Amino acid sequence: MINCIAIDDEPLALDLISNYCSKISYLDLKKTFMKPSEAENFLKKYPVDLIFLDIQMPDISGIELYKSLNENVLVIFTTAFSEYAVEGFNLSAVDYLLKPIKFNRFEQAVKKTRDYLDYINHSNAEEEQYLFVRSDYKLCKILMSEIRYIEGLDNYIRIFTNQPKPLISHISLKGLFEKLPKNVFMRVHRSYIINVKKDISYSNKVIFLGDKQIPVGISYQNSVKRFFSLK
Repeated sequence: MINCIAIDDEPLALDLISNYCSKISYLDLKKTFMKPSEAENFLKKYPVDLIFLDIQMPDISGIELYKSLNENVLVIFTTAFSEYAVEGFNLSAVDYLLKPIKFNRFEQAVKKTRDYLDYINHSNAEEEQYLFVRSDYKLCKILMSEIRYIEGLDNYIRIFTNQPKPLISHISLKGLFEKLPKNVFMRVHRSYIINVKKDISYSNKVIFLGDKQIPVGISYQNSVKRFFSLK
């Protein structure tokens, strides 16, 4: 069960969120607030997992309020202006919902929250493992089995799957590699990680993955040779 509250200075917006929450079995909406100060006092006594938080409010913006809260609480921003998505993304929001909010979009954001809570609590019951990365101003869930290879470029990465375009995220290759299962992914170059469960071959310091040729770095050659000799 996800315990949550909603903060918005518009009664109709709170009514809509309350209605949507009642339709999702694993959401427990504890309370709604029109005044951010009242919500802050409530949270000091009754911590929650998730806040639906309006960005444009008269006394304090939702972004300013979120910065003052416990960093462990997750937030889904609600706003009528898409330009706020960028700042919401920088604050590690799970998602942002543009008003007027449609139920299917609301449900999608809430499901992402549930999956993310499972992920950070290591309680994922799905057979397939997945990871979360931030891309395009939102949190993206990727099945590890769908990843073909990952390329590191300065302070961001490109994750290649079977989709036409790679997913781009501002994270270091080293940081991402620490999150990946070592029996599935292998670093073969300072700029490349490959999925060893895919159809791959190795020849003359190059790994062939479909039509992609991935160079093997000098410091990784011995481990790559050992892997392919045992394969």
